[in-house]
This record gives sequence, structure tokens and C-alpha cells, in this order.
Amino acid sequence: MTDHYDVIVIGGGPGGYVAAIRAAQLGLKTACIDKSRNDKGKGSPGGTCLNVGCIPSKALLDSSEHYEMAREGLAAHGVGVDKVSLDLAAMLARKDKIVGELTGGVTMLFKANKIDYYNGHGTLHAERKVSVRDADGKTSAEISADHVILASGSAPMELPSVPFDHDTIVDSTGALAFEAVPEKLGVIGAGVIGLELGSVWRRLGSQVVVLEALDTFLAAADDHVSRDAARQFKKQGLDIRLGARVTGAKTGKKGCVVSYESGGKAGEITVDKLIVAIGRRPYTDDLFDADLGIVTDKRGFIEIDEHNRTGMENVYAVGDAVTGPMLAHKASEEGVAVAEGIAGHPGHVDFNTVPWVIYTHPEIAWVGKTERELKDEGIPVATGQFSFAATGRAKAMNEAGGFVKVVAHAETDRILGVHIVGPRASELIAEAVLAMEFHASAEDLARTIHAHPTLSEATHEAALSVAKRAIHKAN
Repeated sequence: MTDHYDVIVIGGGPGGYVAAIRAAQLGLKTACIDKSRNDKGKGSPGGTCLNVGCIPSKALLDSSEHYEMAREGLAAHGVGVDKVSLDLAAMLARKDKIVGELTGGVTMLFKANKIDYYNGHGTLHAERKVSVRDADGKTSAEISADHVILASGSAPMELPSVPFDHDTIVDSTGALAFEAVPEKLGVIGAGVIGLELGSVWRRLGSQVVVLEALDTFLAAADDHVSRDAARQFKKQGLDIRLGARVTGAKTGKKGCVVSYESGGKAGEITVDKLIVAIGRRPYTDDLFDADLGIVTDKRGFIEIDEHNRTGMENVYAVGDAVTGPMLAHKASEEGVAVAEGIAGHPGHVDFNTVPWVIYTHPEIAWVGKTERELKDEGIPVATGQFSFAATGRAKAMNEAGGFVKVVAHAETDRILGVHIVGPRASELIAEAVLAMEFHASAEDLARTIHAHPTLSEATHEAALSVAKRAIHKAN
């Protein structure tokens, strides 16, 4: 007899496992299907984020930052270190240990919330029946539900002219597991993933060249932020070449020759390893039968309404498989909203206050709209900006690069965007998200007491600067 559930979630990433936990909290009999496995062949829920994305990349970013600090940064603090060495195997093992602990934590949360976890590939059929196939492709379970949530995530995009060989030419997953530091590393794409992975291996000793097809660096970010970040990355030694459209790559005994066009001229670089980081595509392979009424758009995203409902009754989709920013926290909030809606509670995601973070050094983070976007929309704006160099804490940390910028409506003073490049931007942005969520004005933020000395004082002074009231800079 087929097991029947109130809710089945297909996909165990940040959208899926969070949706399953929230559904179970609300008293719904819940199952979650996820196909991820670790190198020992055991189920490893958590999706791309926990297994081969957000978490392992941040582990390597932190480790590589410590290594670079020990090599080059501690002297400024009066700390002398001789013969700094790199044990890459130990660094990768630490990364794998963190991944194992967190994916194991998700498994424990499933048990604690009485969620049935199926390790395999789930496919949705008519009448909301779902089949589960194991690693050998054999059907291991057949279950059904009143409601189904599709949270299948995304996969790296492949450049047709530069196909992966998963040895010399790799995707983001392969870039987390190099057995040795490449002497020369090429990265195609100067987006979030390309910059983060390029930063990791540059710190560990690689000579890194980033090829970006667009003529603008970090086009989605605020203009002032992207210019400042580009300057700091260049100073660090990242060779970022804009307007460089890759046309092909050939691998051989000496590595990989990458061909590209820039400004009407042909160019090429020779690298030991090549990371292709041109974006991700929704992963919907064999996710549902073709005749169910579930529709995907030209880019492969599942079409949904404002409540994440698909074209099939009581079937929803969340996360990277649907339109919107491919961010783990966005997927989680969609999962929560859908689970609450199924249980009869109001669920809502405010897409105007989704924070973006790039975990480079310096970190880059923003929420809301840029000054350029608002001006293009004809909205009058007033801006305030404050440099970390003028804060005592950043100076004490020897991390004085970057700034905070607050963009407010020129007439109502409501905060419409906050943009940060600098130390701990990923943490500082949370205050801006909360302020915007509560429809705060720049004056509200300016009249909020911030502890001294802290990095958050830069946010305080930037808010003051909107009204030309900053204390620690000339207005």
C-alpha cells in the first residue's frame, strides 16, 4: 500500500528541507525526498548549498583568508610568523567535516520533527503520486500526498564552447576540490561564484585571470560599490578582464588554452585549471511527468503564481527552480510561506528586502535598489555615504577599505536601498534589511544608537549623511 502524506517535498536543499520542517511543525504529516549522497554513498540532505555550494565555499574562503593573513597581514599587528605553510589536504578535510556536520544536522532535524526522509530521485506523477528511484535507478518507494512542493534547486550552466571535462575544465563543485593549488587559474564569469572561487585560489597562491563577457563589472551592484570593489580586487592581484567573450578552450599536457574576443581582437590565456562560473540553471530533470499541467518558461523555470502555485492543483514550487534570485535564504522563506499557506496560515515573502552578499575580501552586500535603478524609474533620491576608513574599529582591524551607502527617497526619507563594500558586510546588511522591512526612514536609522567602536557606526554615519548631518566627515 502506498504511504500517503499531507505534504511531500521533492528536494532537500534550503528551500526543501526548511519547507518540510515548517510543515511538520504545523502538524502536517510530511516526507522529504532528496537525492544527494556523500562520498560514502550515504544520504546527505542540504542540497547544493550545504554539500557543494554556500557552506564549503565559505569554509575555504575563511581558511584561505587565515592563510593569507598569516603570510602577509599579521606583521601590521606586530605579530611575526616564520615559515607559513599550506596543508591543502587538511584545509579540504576541514571543509568536508563542516559539510558532514551540517548535512548530518539536517538528518537529525528530520528525525526530531518526525519527517520521513527518502534518499533518491523523486518524480511527480498524476494524482500527486511520487516515485523514488535509488542510485541504481530502481524504484525504491511510491508515495502520495495531498500537497507536493517542488524544491529541486539548480545546477551549474555549461558553456557550449567550453564543455566540462571535470578535470581541467570544472564547474563550481570541481573548483572546491582541487588536489593542488593551480599555478595559473582561469575563471569564466565575474559573478558571485566566479569572484568567490577566484579569491580562494588567489589567496592560496594561484595567478588568477577572470574573463567576463560583460563590459560592466558587477552590473547588479551599486555603481560606487562595483568601482570600489574592482579597485580593491585589482590591488590584491585578481586580473579581471571585462568585455572578454570566451570562444573556446583546448586542453593538453600543458593545461588549457582559453580563447576569447575583446574589443574586436582575439586573445588567449594558458592556465592549469579553468573554472566555468557563468551562472546556474533550474534543475528540473525528470522532476514531473509532462502531462500534469506544470509549465516551464524558455529558461526552464517552473511557472508559478504569487503564492508559488504551479499549474497542477496543490502542487507548489520554490527556490532556484522558480524565477527570482538564486539565493538560499530566498528559497527558505518561500518554503516557509508555502508550508504555512498549506496549513491555512498567512505566508508571505517580501522580495524587496532580500539581501545579496558576495563573500570576497572585501565583502559586498546590498538590499533594495541602487541609486541608478531608482533614478531610471524617475524616483527622487537622497544618498549618504561613509567610509570605513573613518571608523575606529575598521582602523583597529586594519580593514579600512570600502564604505556604506544609504539611498533614501528624497521627499519621504524612506530607505530604498543600502549598499556595502567592506569588512563584515554580510553581517552589517542585516540591520539594513530589518530597517527596510519596517519601512524605516534614513532619520530613523540615524537616530538609532550604535555601539562605539563598531563597524556598524559606518551605517549610522551614512544614514546621518543623507541629511548632511554626518559627524565624522565633512558634509
